[in-house]
Amino acid sequence: MEAAPAGSLTVLVEACVDAIDAALEAERGGAGRIELCGELLQGGVTPSAGLIGAVRDRLAIPVFVLIRPRTGDFLYSDDERDVMRRDIALAKSFGAHGVVIGALTRAGDVDDELTRMLIDIARPMDVTFHRAFDFARDQDAAMDALLEAGVDRLLTSGGAPTAREGAVALARLVRRADRKMTILAGGSITSGNAAEVVRVSGVSEIHVRAALRASSAMEHRRAGVSLARAASPDDYERMVTRSDEIARIVAASRTMLRCSPEL
Repeated sequence: MEAAPAGSLTVLVEACVDAIDAALEAERGGAGRIELCGELLQGGVTPSAGLIGAVRDRLAIPVFVLIRPRTGDFLYSDDERDVMRRDIALAKSFGAHGVVIGALTRAGDVDDELTRMLIDIARPMDVTFHRAFDFARDQDAAMDALLEAGVDRLLTSGGAPTAREGAVALARLVRRADRKMTILAGGSITSGNAAEVVRVSGVSEIHVRAALRASSAMEHRRAGVSLARAASPDDYERMVTRSDEIARIVAASRTMLRCSPEL
């Protein structure tokens, strides 16, 4: 890989976390900013109000809140857009320093109308456009749309599976942004490859998870019962509650009540 143009870089590390202990650990470790999420094992959704408030109260570094109403793709209904508007207002009320958004059209372009609306609601907070960018049909067109909309920061792997694999593309994005927008490199960045990603791409900010498995402190453990479920096989499929299935369950339960001699 060729190196990006030489120059003195001060690299800010943004830690992506979904719990209060993780946020505190990230600050202790020297993270310069937090992206606060929920359900990171499913790709991340908007965190709870309680978590936002607790993290803001305890941390001195900036806190950016992910605004994502569900897992899956980035094509949102009118109801989901309303949820996003409300969540941005809530994050602002807690004193969040920024929000992280992302939305695409059915054709895979940046949803310009929704993006601009969410930016307007978010101001004066910073606005990052997340890795929905990496799923866009045409990244040059997506980049132009984000620059025109006034997005402050773009979180991306350069369209590759990982930031290391996309480092050369990230360098091109840094040049295209030309200081009008910060390129935040993200995608499986670790202590083992962070230096290479920064060297090749020339980014001044990186986005990391920096997480290891942690065993529960519970002494009592119930075997054979679990709330864990397998993740969706890809980003274009998710589990959705269906009204017809709800109706069948309601009908079945009522039938059981009518047939039971004891009820």
